[in-house]
Amino acid sequence: MKSFNPNIYVCQPPGFEDLEFPNRVYKVEKALYGLHQDPRAWYETFSTCLLDNGFQRGQIDKTLFIKRVKSDILLVQVYVDDINFGFTKKELCTEFEKLMHKKFQMSSMGKLTFFLGLQVTQKDDGIFISQDKYVNEILKKFGFSTVKTVSTPMGTSKPLMKDENAEDIDVHLYRSMIGSLMYLTSSRPDIMFVVCACARFQVTPKVSHLYAVKRIFRYLKGNPQQEVVKFLEAN
Repeated sequence: MKSFNPNIYVCQPPGFEDLEFPNRVYKVEKALYGLHQDPRAWYETFSTCLLDNGFQRGQIDKTLFIKRVKSDILLVQVYVDDINFGFTKKELCTEFEKLMHKKFQMSSMGKLTFFLGLQVTQKDDGIFISQDKYVNEILKKFGFSTVKTVSTPMGTSKPLMKDENAEDIDVHLYRSMIGSLMYLTSSRPDIMFVVCACARFQVTPKVSHLYAVKRIFRYLKGNPQQEVVKFLEAN
């Protein structure tokens, strides 16, 4: 679902100060993306609406809201102005959509298929997550679209060590590659161990560490669709 923002207030900008009322703030009539107050004001308005209508806020994840009706459950996850929700009873979904349309100007986007780089496939036996598209993007970003592939993400002949006497490499490039791979581990447990191992050397990475990271990318090139994660069994 997409939403329009609630009331936003900003300080008086330079050149537009009201000399008569210097301590007053401006109310924004049409909010624009990028304002620092925007996400906070929207979250407070949205969460208040849910809490007033029988939802409970998650104890660990404060962007997760839960509503229980007897043995059924409705889960609502908010990310800025995107709202994802799942349910065990269709009527709960219908009631939630009516509530959102009543309180806010929103549009329903249908079943979730793509979110934050995650591809979502909903089937009768469960919901599956993959990141095939993201894999292709990072391969292209770091120049691994046409490399020779390998069958394993990590070599077995030599463990990763500090290698203090080896040549230094571009630390910014190394950290960028590690960061891209870390996000991929949410759906690729096959690379989780080696990515975490390489991440330990982000302070002073050496040539051997970069070689190990490049091997992960070469492995992904040959296995872009391996390891799809099934995270919710169907009733």
